[in-house]
Amino acid sequence: MTGLMSKRFDEPDDLVKVSNCTGQVVTLGEVFVGRYVYQPGWIWSRDVKPVAGTPDCRHHHQGVVLSGRMQVEMVDGARRILGAGDVFNIPPGHDAFVVGEEACVMIMFNGVRGWAKPKTGEERVLATLLVTDIVGSTALAGRMGDVAWKDCLAHHSDRVRRELDQFRGLEVATTGDGFLAMFDGTARAVRCGAAICRAARLDGLEVRAGVHSGEVERHADNLRGMAVHIVSRIAALAGASEVLLSGTTATLLEGSGLTLNDAGEHEMKGVEGRRRLFRLVEP
Repeated sequence: MTGLMSKRFDEPDDLVKVSNCTGQVVTLGEVFVGRYVYQPGWIWSRDVKPVAGTPDCRHHHQGVVLSGRMQVEMVDGARRILGAGDVFNIPPGHDAFVVGEEACVMIMFNGVRGWAKPKTGEERVLATLLVTDIVGSTALAGRMGDVAWKDCLAHHSDRVRRELDQFRGLEVATTGDGFLAMFDGTARAVRCGAAICRAARLDGLEVRAGVHSGEVERHADNLRGMAVHIVSRIAALAGASEVLLSGTTATLLEGSGLTLNDAGEHEMKGVEGRRRLFRLVEP
């Protein structure tokens, strides 16, 4: 746990510079807080889209506007103008632009990092992947009805994205009730999976999670490679509120303080040979 501390934006840990926008980011333990100044005329689709390489902003932002105004437009047609004093929640899939002749200044504590960094064309990287989904989602949706289920999924997605931001994971894809995320730290990926399972239980949901470490091919905002297939198969084998790991991930966790149990060897469709899996033991 982080002790008593403070930092100043005029002495930041990281600087963000993109066309018509500057930002200062400070770290407080595992938490990132950013102060951003968007100049009049700033438009995400013009100033950031060429850098991000995605049709819309794929990051989840939460924060508060200090001054100025910003209009946010979601891909589903929803739109809102944010002004001074507004505390906001902006899901992935949006465009935004400064309204008027005054710069918009805001503090962000979710979605602080990565939104203005360039996407590469194709590159192979070593990463730890996390897949989560809701157990029994089809039956649950049938019992709840369309409207209640849609609200449930929206709330669950918000919880998942908060945990991904807390553990510095990058959301790669979502398929209804499931998420695929990428991490550059193995222990953080596993802890994030456990945190998502705990958060889901607060809403009466059971989530299962799979974690695997391997080489993936990054192309725009997609991931390709056998590691993506393997982690999906691992997640499908996990039980309710269970985080199941590959042997590769388990090896990388040595010295992390996490406790694992041997979950035996398993055959997975499309994966050569039997693979030994491990189960995270919650404290």
